[in-house]
Amino acid sequence: MAATCSSEFGDLVQIKKQLISIIAQCKDRGLVHSVKWASELAFSLDPLPLNEIPPSPELTEEDAQDLDALCLAKSYFDLKEYDRAAYFLRGCRSQKAYFLYMYSRYLSGEKKKDDETVDSLGPLEKGQVRNEALRELRVELSKKHSAGELDGFALYLYGVVLRKLDLLKEAVEIFVAATHALPLHWGSWLELCNLVTNIEMLKSLSLPDCWVRDFFMAHMYTELQMIKEALQKYQSLMEAGFAKSTYIISQIAVAYHNIRDIDQALYLFNKLREQDPFRIENMDTFSNLLYVRSMKPELSYLAHNLVEIDKYRVETCCVIGNYYSLRSQHEKAALYFQRALKLNPRCLGAWTLMGHEYMEMKNTSAAIQAYRHAIEVNKRDYRAWYGLGQTYEILKMPFYSLYYYRKAHQLRPNDSRMLVALGECYEKLSQQVEAKKCYWRAYSVGDVERMALLKLAKLHEQLNESDDAAQSYIIYIQDIFSCGEQLEHAEVSTALRYLGQYYFKNKLYDEASLCAQRCCDYNDAREEGKALLRQISAVREQGEPSSTDLSLPCVFNPLSNNTTPVRRVSPLDLSSVTP
Repeated sequence: MAATCSSEFGDLVQIKKQLISIIAQCKDRGLVHSVKWASELAFSLDPLPLNEIPPSPELTEEDAQDLDALCLAKSYFDLKEYDRAAYFLRGCRSQKAYFLYMYSRYLSGEKKKDDETVDSLGPLEKGQVRNEALRELRVELSKKHSAGELDGFALYLYGVVLRKLDLLKEAVEIFVAATHALPLHWGSWLELCNLVTNIEMLKSLSLPDCWVRDFFMAHMYTELQMIKEALQKYQSLMEAGFAKSTYIISQIAVAYHNIRDIDQALYLFNKLREQDPFRIENMDTFSNLLYVRSMKPELSYLAHNLVEIDKYRVETCCVIGNYYSLRSQHEKAALYFQRALKLNPRCLGAWTLMGHEYMEMKNTSAAIQAYRHAIEVNKRDYRAWYGLGQTYEILKMPFYSLYYYRKAHQLRPNDSRMLVALGECYEKLSQQVEAKKCYWRAYSVGDVERMALLKLAKLHEQLNESDDAAQSYIIYIQDIFSCGEQLEHAEVSTALRYLGQYYFKNKLYDEASLCAQRCCDYNDAREEGKALLRQISAVREQGEPSSTDLSLPCVFNPLSNNTTPVRRVSPLDLSSVTP
C-alpha cells in the first residue's frame, strides 16, 4: 500500500515510486481525476530504471475471491453502466470491491440527478434535484466507519456523501481522516480545499506530515487569495524537482491572474500551451485575461482551437462566451455560459460570467440569481459578491450594496476596486467619514483604476474642506503624471480647474497662473483657464501682491515649468484604518 508518504522532497525516486503506486490504486477504483493529477506529477519527474519500478501489491484471499466479479464490474463501470456494476459487486468482501460497489451507487445517483436537471430545468431554475442514493449510502458508510472498517478511499467517499448532504463539519473531519489514512490520494485533499473557508480554519486542521501537504497548502493559499504565500510555495516545489510540472505552471498562472498581474499570467499560459497544446483545463481563466486585454484575435484563435479539441467541455463554452462578450454580443455570450452550466451546474466561472452578461443586458433579476448560484458553489468567490453589490447599486439599494461590497472586501482586503465601491456606497448613505477612509485606503493599497483620490477630492470639495480637497487633487495629478500612461477617465482638467480657483482665492497667483495655463491644454477646461488668466492679470495690474503663505499645498514647482511633481502631501492620516 502507498499509505506511507515521505515528508521530504530529498528523495525524488521515492516520491516517483509512491506516485506510480497511487496511480495504479486510483485506476483500479475509477478515480480518474486523482489518476490524472498523480500522472502529471509523475511525468514531470525522471523515469525510473526497470529494477526501481514498484511491484503490484500482493493480493489477499478476499481479493482473489472477488477478482472475477471486480474485473466484470470495472468493465461496466468504465462504460458508465453504474447500476450494472453495483449489481455484480453486491456480495464482495474485499476493500477494493466494496469501494467500487459504493462508488458505483453514488455515481449512478449523480448521473440520474444530472439527467433530470438537464431534462426538466434550465440552469437558472435548476431547483433542488437531489441524488436519491445519498441517504442510504450515508447510513451504510456510517455503520462501517463506526466499526473502523473504512480504508482511505472509502473514507474519501464517505466525506463526499456528507458534503453533498450539506453536513460540512462532519465532512471536514472525515476528509482529514482520509488524508491520514491515505496521504497520497489527491482527491481527499482537493475536497478539503473546497470546505476550508479561512486561514484560521486551515491552521486548526491536523494534517499528515507528507510531501502532498505542500501541494495542498499552495492550492489553499491561492484559494484564500494569499497569493504571495502561494507563489513562494509553488516556487519551492519547482526548486524541489517539479520544475517541468504543467500542474504547477497552471497553478502559478492562475495565482498571477488572481492578483491581476496580467502580463506574467499571459506569459505562463502561453508557455503552458506550448508544452501541452491540447490542454483544456484553465483555458477559461486564460480567456478571461485575453478578454481584459481586449485581445480579440488571440481570443478568437483560442475559441476555434478549443472547439476543434472538444466543443462540449465547460471551459470551451466559457471561452466562446467570453469571445462573444468581447464582441458585445451579450445574448449569444449568455447562451454559451448557460450551455456550460448544463454540462456542469457547479461551474463557478460560468455562473459569475453569466451574471456579468445579464448585467450588460440590464436583466438585474437574472444577474442576481446567477451571482447567488456562484456563491452557493463557492462562498469565497469575491467576483460574485462584487457583482451582487453592483447589481443592487443599479437598483438604487445602497444598504444591500454595502453588505455585498463588504463581503467582497473581506475576501480581497487589498483590492482597491472593492474599497472604491465601498466608499461610493458610504457616500450615498451620507456616511462621509467612512467614505473618506475607504478612498484613502484604496489609494494606499495601490489604486488600480486611479479613481480613489479623485473621488476623495470631490468629496472634500462637497464638504467645503478646500485644503484637503486641494491636497487630494495635487496627489491625484502627481499620480496621473507619474504613471506615464494615458488613462481614458483621467480628470486632470477637473483637478487643475479646482486648484487654479483654490490658489487664486488664496492669492497664490503664480501657482494659479500655472494651473490656468495647464487648463488651456484640455478642451473642456480651456475657456475657464483663459478666464482665470484674465482675472489674475487684472489683479496683478491693480498691484495686489501674491501671498507668501508656505503652509498651503503646491502642485508644481513654480520655478520649473514642467509636469514633474515636487512633493507629496498626505491629506488624511488614514492609512492604518480599515473600513
